[in-house]
Amino acid sequence: MTDAPLIVIPYFTGKGHTRVLAEAVADGAGGATLIDVEQITEADWQTLRHAHAILFASPTYMGSTAAGFDRFLEDAADRWPDLPWRDKIAGGLTVATYPSGDKLSTLIRLAVYAAQMGMIWVGQAEIGAPVHPDKPGLNAPGSYLGLMATSSRDKTQMVDAHDLETARHFGARIAAATLRWRDG
Repeated sequence: MTDAPLIVIPYFTGKGHTRVLAEAVADGAGGATLIDVEQITEADWQTLRHAHAILFASPTYMGSTAAGFDRFLEDAADRWPDLPWRDKIAGGLTVATYPSGDKLSTLIRLAVYAAQMGMIWVGQAEIGAPVHPDKPGLNAPGSYLGLMATSSRDKTQMVDAHDLETARHFGARIAAATLRWRDG
């Protein structure tokens, strides 16, 4: 197959940060369908059923996924006995106020959820500074389970430029892994 994979990013965003991050991942992937889980429709559920890859996107609030995203996961779990997402590529992205912000616990929750749904998890692969000084800011938190970003103090920007660049790299990795898995 040579057609582009269908990558879907269901997201919850409190103040817009997660959507901005998801848009950068979609850009890096060469395009993706974004679904706001607060406005999910039956057509969106069908899009998820036909997706080749699903990237879960939630802000980290108090050390875990946001309640609005949890509702989506619980609704999706109702479909679990049929394993409609089995063997789809999965990944996760999150954003929080602090550089750590306990974002790893959010990514762990998403990875475990994906495993329970029979999905194939793909993490981050970018190595930035200080290991590669020529890549300052790339994957600054050193997160490999998924994509972590920090809310920008400049609220007109929402997410810092280096995190958006890391997001584009992550999107490209997801697209490549999805093609390899789908066409392999």
